[in-house]
This record gives sequence, C-alpha cells and structure tokens, in this order.
Amino acid sequence: MERLLCVLLLIAGIIHLLPLSGVLGAERLAALYGLDFREPNLLLLMRSRAVLFGLLGALLVYAAFQRSLQPLAILGGLLSVSSFLLLAWLSPGYNEALRRVVLADWVALACLLLAVPLYCLRR
Repeated sequence: MERLLCVLLLIAGIIHLLPLSGVLGAERLAALYGLDFREPNLLLLMRSRAVLFGLLGALLVYAAFQRSLQPLAILGGLLSVSSFLLLAWLSPGYNEALRRVVLADWVALACLLLAVPLYCLRR
C-alpha cells in the first residue's frame, strides 16, 4: 500500500513537472500548448505558470517520500487538476495540444483520488 501511494504521487508529480519546460521560452510553450506565445506579457504569465506547476510537481514528488507532506501535496494536486478540468469542461473547443493536457490531468486526478483512501487507510 505504501509503494502504491508513492507511485501515485510520483505520477501526479511528474505530470505537474512537465509544464516546467515552458520556462525555457515561447517555443517550448508553443510545443506544449499548440499556441503562439510571442506576445511578451502572455509569455511572462505562462512562464510564471510553468514555475508554479514545477513547484507543485516538486512538492508531489517530495511528498511521495515524506509522509508529513502528503496531505498538503494531495490537496494541492487535487485543487490544481480539478480546477483545470472544470475550466476545460466549461470551455469546449480547445486544440489538440490542450486535449493532451486534459487527458494528462485526468490521469493525475485518478492517481490523486486513489491516493486519498490509501493515505487514510495507512494512518
């Protein structure tokens, strides 16, 4: 049970770490999201967003091995993916690149939802 919880948090963490590469610039963001990010203000916002996802991803990965951080990491991950999935559901018509992000977030949501009872049972 402990190993499964660790694996679930690692998967969710890795999914959250993937956008971190957007910090590298507009080209990387375009590859991730299939959009043009040459406008400087949008580029700044999206690069900052990449950092925030990196921080959450790092927390999830670290929490896989640090029990005391698991509730916070699970809650943060659940809030992150569920809010994005809700926004995506309310905004149909997104491109294929964002469809991949939605799919990845469904995987992360499943991992985090499975992690909740595992964490509670272990306690």
